[in-house]
Amino acid sequence: MTLADSFQSAVRAIAANKLRSVLTMLGVVIGVGSVIAMIGIGEGTKQKSLENIRVMGTDMITVMPDWRRGGQSGGVGSGMALKPEDVEDLRKLPTVKLISGAVRSNDRAKFGSRSHQTSILGVEPIMAVIRNATKLHSGAWFTEADDALMERKAVLGYLVYDELFKGENAIGATIKIKGQNFEVIGVVDYKGGSGFMNPDDQIYIPLKTAQQRLMGKTNLDMISVQAISTDLMPIAQTQIEDTLAIKRRSAAGENLFRVFNQGEMIQQIQTQTQLLGFLLAGIASVSLLVGGIGIMNIMLVSVTERTREIGLRKAIGAKREGILTQFLLESVVMCVLGGAIGIVLGWLATRVVAKSLQVPPVVNTTAIVMAFGFSVLVGLFFGLYPALRASRLQPIEALRYE
Repeated sequence: MTLADSFQSAVRAIAANKLRSVLTMLGVVIGVGSVIAMIGIGEGTKQKSLENIRVMGTDMITVMPDWRRGGQSGGVGSGMALKPEDVEDLRKLPTVKLISGAVRSNDRAKFGSRSHQTSILGVEPIMAVIRNATKLHSGAWFTEADDALMERKAVLGYLVYDELFKGENAIGATIKIKGQNFEVIGVVDYKGGSGFMNPDDQIYIPLKTAQQRLMGKTNLDMISVQAISTDLMPIAQTQIEDTLAIKRRSAAGENLFRVFNQGEMIQQIQTQTQLLGFLLAGIASVSLLVGGIGIMNIMLVSVTERTREIGLRKAIGAKREGILTQFLLESVVMCVLGGAIGIVLGWLATRVVAKSLQVPPVVNTTAIVMAFGFSVLVGLFFGLYPALRASRLQPIEALRYE
């Protein structure tokens, strides 16, 4: 019997028990689909997280008080908070290109009958460059003169603009923040951020206006720094930590601030999502193993049901290799069909779940190849024992089997 004959015989045997074959393949279908979907969604989540960081600028370093160790950002007389003098100290560092202090609060902005809860950031004008927000949908940023004169001017993130103005012109309009009137002078172009500190969900106002007219803060909630180059980020971070540690360290010798490096955050996200992807793929692969056990079980049943057929074929000259090949092909064909269906379902699941989570759907070619190849190996591994058992049957004993 040729390989083509063995293949045709295997297909006929599978087709003869359609429902049983479909149920047998179900474990492989779920396993392959799960591996592809899990890896795809994990990769999409990673890309979304990295994009959220990149829209803020990959060469940005952020300094914040460490509230866990007693750092305060608000009240007057808080000796452990970040202060304007810290900005001046850091400005002198050779690795610092641009720097701005900032204060922050969560408040409701109102325009007419519309309102939106958002983040209010009091910043220096240079923050537009540091945060990669120089590209405007309309209008312009406030100036250093506006900051010095404590003007009530505001630049809206795109989401705030969309919520308050619904696509209408916002330049020159007046919005209310904490009951105070602010003139809208600019709208930052859409950046596509999400989650905490979404750059689209913020309102920027002059730093001194925020400190003295809106929030009543003399200290800073954060300091944003742009290093002179991405390569020098680690050196810049070390210099910043060493400089601040002189004045912002507790009696126990602990720093009362935390420094966040955008580059380090990117590396951490990549490492964490890679580990998560391996974990999810491993969990999903269990379904393939369960499916393989199901295939072995059904193939053993098939061998038992077709014992007389095997004996008859051997009696008329069928060789052991031919019997082995036929039953092994039956197992492999079911796994290949299950793998093909699983790829389609995994692709569909990736798109549906990614859309609901608002992350890009990533169908990883490597994941498809690995999942499909693993399904074929499952067919070979779990189909080998039943095939060997069938090929070793003695013709006389097989023909006498009831």
